[in-house]
Amino acid sequence: MEKVQRLFQVQNQLLRQCLAELLGTYVMMMFGCGAVAQVTTSGEKKGDFLSINLAFALGVTFAVHVSGGVSGAHLNPAVSLSLCVLGRHQWRRLPLYILSQVTGAFLAAATIYVVYYEAIMEYCGGNLTATGPNATAGIFATYPSSYLTLWNGFVDQVIGTGMLLLCVLALGDVNNSPAPPGLEPVLVGLVVLAIGISFGSNCGYPLNPARDLGPRLFTYIAGWGSEVFTAGGGWWWVPLLGPLVGALTGTALYQLLIELHHPGPGLGSGDTASGQAPPPEEAELGQTGEKGDERQEEGEACVTHRL
Repeated sequence: MEKVQRLFQVQNQLLRQCLAELLGTYVMMMFGCGAVAQVTTSGEKKGDFLSINLAFALGVTFAVHVSGGVSGAHLNPAVSLSLCVLGRHQWRRLPLYILSQVTGAFLAAATIYVVYYEAIMEYCGGNLTATGPNATAGIFATYPSSYLTLWNGFVDQVIGTGMLLLCVLALGDVNNSPAPPGLEPVLVGLVVLAIGISFGSNCGYPLNPARDLGPRLFTYIAGWGSEVFTAGGGWWWVPLLGPLVGALTGTALYQLLIELHHPGPGLGSGDTASGQAPPPEEAELGQTGEKGDERQEEGEACVTHRL
C-alpha cells in the first residue's frame, strides 16, 4: 500500500492545492445544485427556498473541511482575488486556482445532471429551457427574477459578495473576534446562509463566478444551448463581474474601517485569511534562504489561507 501511495502521490504543492480547490468546489456545488434540482423537479413538494439555502451553507461547510488544510478552501475566484490584493495569496497562482474552481463547479453540474436526468426530463417534457414555467437551467446556474434589471442585479451581487468577504475577514482577524479554532467552516457556512435568506430572492445569490460560470458552460453544451447566455437580457456577465467588484469592496471596507486601525505595528490578520499561523512547512518556506528560494522557484511554496 505504501508503494501505491508513493506512486500516485502528487509532490508539487501547487498541483495539490488546485486538486483540493477542484474537489472542494465540487462538494459545495453537489449539495447546492442537488438541492435546487430536488426542489425544482418536485414542484417544491420536496423542499423549498430555505432548504436550498441550507444545502449551500452546509455544502460550503463541508467543502472547507475537504480542502481547507491543503489549499485554504477559497472555493471562489472572488475570495482568491481579494487575498491576492491583500498580499496573502500569490498572483501567479490565481489563474490556476480559478481554473480549478470553475472545473469543480462544471463537474458538479454534470454529476447532478446525471443523477437527476430522468427527473429533469419528466419535469420539462424533454424541452430544456432557461426561461418559462418549466425552465430547468436555473438548477445549475443563476438567473434573475423577471423584475430585476441588470443594474440592480449587479448592485445585488456587489453588496452580497461584499458582505461575504467582510464577514470572512472578520472571522479570521485575530485582533478582532476571530472564529474559535475548528469552527471556521461552520461559521463561514452560516455567513452564506445569512446572505441566502437575506439577499437570495433577486437572483439566487451567486456570489461566486466559478459557481455560476462552470454550470452555465455545462448547460450550454448539454442541451440548453445559447439561451443560457441570452436569458435575462444577457444576465451571464453579472454573476461573473459583480462578485469580483463586491469582494474587493467588502475587503476594502474591512481594511479601512477595522483592520488598519488595530493598535501595534504589523498587527492584522497575519499571513492567512483566518489569522492562524501557517503550517510549519509553509513558515519555513516563507523564510529567506537557499531552501526557501529554491522551493518557491519550483512553485511549491504557498501560504495556506484557511477560511
